[in-house]
Amino acid sequence: MISLHNLKEWKNPIILFISLSSAHIGSFVYLAAINVLVYKITDGSAAAVAGLWMISPIINMMTKLWTGSFIDYRSKKKIVMITYVLRALLIVTMFFATNITYLYLILIALSVAQSFFVPASVTYTTMIVPFEKRKKFNTFRSVTSSSAFIIGPAIAGVFILLTTVEVTLLLTSLFFVIAALFICFLPDVDKKKMEVPRLTVNRVKGDFTMVFTFLKKEKYVSFVYLGCLFLVIIAYVMDAQEVAFIQTVVGLSETDYSFLLSITGIGSVGGALVLTIMANRLTIRSMITCGMFMMAIGYVIYSLSSSFTAVMSSFILLGFFNSFLNAGALTFYQNNIPVEMMGRVTSIFQLLQSMLQVGYLSIIILMTHLIPLKNIIITLSLLLFAFTCLYVVVIFRYSFQRYFTEKGEEMSSDE
Repeated sequence: MISLHNLKEWKNPIILFISLSSAHIGSFVYLAAINVLVYKITDGSAAAVAGLWMISPIINMMTKLWTGSFIDYRSKKKIVMITYVLRALLIVTMFFATNITYLYLILIALSVAQSFFVPASVTYTTMIVPFEKRKKFNTFRSVTSSSAFIIGPAIAGVFILLTTVEVTLLLTSLFFVIAALFICFLPDVDKKKMEVPRLTVNRVKGDFTMVFTFLKKEKYVSFVYLGCLFLVIIAYVMDAQEVAFIQTVVGLSETDYSFLLSITGIGSVGGALVLTIMANRLTIRSMITCGMFMMAIGYVIYSLSSSFTAVMSSFILLGFFNSFLNAGALTFYQNNIPVEMMGRVTSIFQLLQSMLQVGYLSIIILMTHLIPLKNIIITLSLLLFAFTCLYVVVIFRYSFQRYFTEKGEEMSSDE
């Protein structure tokens, strides 16, 4: 039976959970609707739709140099709330977009807001959710994150069918308004600072030095999280070639591909639900290693696939165990990065991720003109599998067990 004390302890995390979930579902509704709107405004330009996916990485590379320095010295609650309100207002303005230039300018502004939101929300979540409750909280978040993959586009489809894509975007803004309203009920947990330092070039340089000094000192923490990023980057590169691989190499149709995406979403929701049930029995270390190892196997199966059944099996594996890796990696990150510099560390990791994604994807696109796509995908999947085997061995070394503790005091860092 749940005690009143436990309910009080979970009050703020539950409010935050509702806020984050509302915004996450809204993001997927918006993504589905904006693709349709761009396609409509440009009279069916596939290049214009493809351009949407380049905006976020490019904006990340331009803003992540300094967003962390801005966030760490200011109220994370206020930053999260402002980004919610800004995204709601910017989405509303899309209703009046009459040409692709205006629409792209709004999308750039939305990406800037998102570049502030991610580091601020990760840090604020770490501050609101107690140390011993983070793993459970992240497993529940994995359910909504996975469900949003299916629910978001479904809601967008119903809205567009019943109204128009423009009205759908107006309704989508309500998800962010709801998210902002719930944030209002949460405390501002940042320590009051006598003076907020100005955002200068020297300040940013000093913060970069501080972050790299920490990451150099905590090599194991850097290795674990960078290992997860390595999988994300390789997966991003392979996923970018997914349609071409499935249709030209495996020989499946567009209908088959749509069905496979649905299967992936169902597998992801299933994995997240199993994870919430087993959360108390699984350690953070086992969530990360199990998730990463099974996803690496999934990509190997995918790269060697020659039939619908084989691709479906790989997609189910990828969807199911993605929740394990995400929840485990996020909990590890929150437990081992000092909250005082979490915004800066998150921004630098995202900057690195965006640079590598754009760089590797550009190289792979060039290589497809010289090497068969199947050979490229097989090489990438085997490289990922080999790295994962080494990664799992290092993570399970007993001497590093303290980094995976689930009880005790948080790490802190004096600046």
